[in-house]
Amino acid sequence: MQNVTLKVEGMSCGHCVSSVEGAISKLGATGKVDLANKSVFIEYEEAKLTLKSLEEAIEDQGYDVIK
Repeated sequence: MQNVTLKVEGMSCGHCVSSVEGAISKLGATGKVDLANKSVFIEYEEAKLTLKSLEEAIEDQGYDVIK
């Protein structure tokens, strides 16, 4: 199991949390958004997912992953 914390701009409310966590969940990973820190902690299996696919799922929801 791999863990990563991504900085994400544009999240500001409960709907944002649901959108990001839902997009991550659809890929088979677990995500926990921290609105105060503008970040999301993700647990995923490297054998099944790439970091890039997780970043793209978040960006597809309309948020910016800060690298």
